[in-house]
Amino acid sequence: MENYIIYVGVAIATILLPGPAVMLTLNNSIQRGVLKSFAGILGIALAILLVATISATSLGVVLASSAVAFTIIKVAGAAYLIYLGIKMLRSEMTNNIVIKGQEDSFLKCFMEGFLVSVSNPKAVIFFMSIFPQFIDLTQEYTPQFILLAATFALLVMVIHTIYAVFASFAKSRLSSHRGSSILNKISGGVFVSFGIGLAASSK
Repeated sequence: MENYIIYVGVAIATILLPGPAVMLTLNNSIQRGVLKSFAGILGIALAILLVATISATSLGVVLASSAVAFTIIKVAGAAYLIYLGIKMLRSEMTNNIVIKGQEDSFLKCFMEGFLVSVSNPKAVIFFMSIFPQFIDLTQEYTPQFILLAATFALLVMVIHTIYAVFASFAKSRLSSHRGSSILNKISGGVFVSFGIGLAASSK
């Protein structure tokens, strides 16, 4: 139980750090509404579960040890982040941004959240390096893995929901013409930067 509490602390600190998933949640909440942001959060959480599962299998070992496999997924993930960033930067800087954002489907928001999380190969490396630290080898592996993975996904949903709710409070200011322009420039620039950073990074 002591190790589990430490794990929860590490997970919370990791999830709180600003990254592409957090930026997507904030952007969804402001431009598409809190309900649509929940769809994106669900996609992010399910992607986390998938990545955690991959990290516990031989595929995770391949991604961690194969430079080619790692690079392919890394480039794909970076390209998607840059695509989202450019899309935001090229959006019309008017009040219609919020209206258009609200017209996006729940499925689209879900898929964006899922793809942003699942296309980051470093998440596999993260889970492969973190999970073993909290696994008791004298106990059965599967229940411990399920607990750690489910806990991380649940914390993702809780923390991102808090981010989304707080972002919705700032919606009135950021939905103005000037606010929309600033939001799209910042969000687009951050996504492009994350994409470039991921593409240029190594393991």
